Amino acid sequence: MLECGTTNREPAKTAHKTGARLDPRRVYTVLLVVPLLYGAIRYLPPFAFTCMVAVAGCLALYELYRLCVQMSSARLMAGIGLVGCIALMMSPHQSALVQTGLLVTVVALLSIPVLMQVPLRESVRDAAIVLTGMLYIGLTLSYLVRIRLLPEGELLLFCLLLVTWTADTAAYYVGTLYGRRALAPRISPKKTVEGLIGGLVGATIIAYAARWSFLPEFAYLDALALAIILTLAGLWGDLVESAIKRSVGVKDSGGLLPGHGGMLDRLDSLLFTAPAFYYYMTFIKT
Repeated sequence: MLECGTTNREPAKTAHKTGARLDPRRVYTVLLVVPLLYGAIRYLPPFAFTCMVAVAGCLALYELYRLCVQMSSARLMAGIGLVGCIALMMSPHQSALVQTGLLVTVVALLSIPVLMQVPLRESVRDAAIVLTGMLYIGLTLSYLVRIRLLPEGELLLFCLLLVTWTADTAAYYVGTLYGRRALAPRISPKKTVEGLIGGLVGATIIAYAARWSFLPEFAYLDALALAIILTLAGLWGDLVESAIKRSVGVKDSGGLLPGHGGMLDRLDSLLFTAPAFYYYMTFIKT
């Protein structure tokens, strides 16, 4: 049975510490993961990247379900939800087939309270959580696949990942070293205004570096706009995940990535920056 908040449980109230606590495991994890990700994007066909996204998405979704779904029927619901999540992430490749699969998934999930002898109140709630998780992770990550399928998609992905993760990393270290003014104390006490400013500066530098090195078709305004949009979208994605974790009293979604927490902890910003980046590139880019 999946139980709510079974891992990494800590008190919900945590005070912001101004002392630097720079975890070297974060660096080691990055040094291992980044070359693998670069090779997959740069040298493998788009469908191979889609499979990587699907694996990461399923791991993140499993972490979410483990935190939030409680019923005895949770294993069945989670399995159906994982299938639906994969279908969403595959949707850029074969939309008609995926739509049929998603329809079957939704009907199956909503039928569990009718067909199984489980408490209706809890089972309907858990079915809603499973469906929401499918959209939260499967739909948003599908935009990584859509970006990869755009002209020069691999370069655009590099830009998205570099700007998003630089903003996140700069905000983390600047906030750890210099943060004083809390940004969202009710949801994430360690987020600070100083960290946000550091993230914006770091994202802007990397966005312009990407423009100069491998995306010369970007206007200077595009680089600046993307730095701001992706920093704010990434922060919002981080806060959304923090609200979920705080509601169940855990610090990390899991321990898969040393120094970073779980897969959902690592993807939370990308869940919101990927759609923002895709729509900017397809509808707004100057």
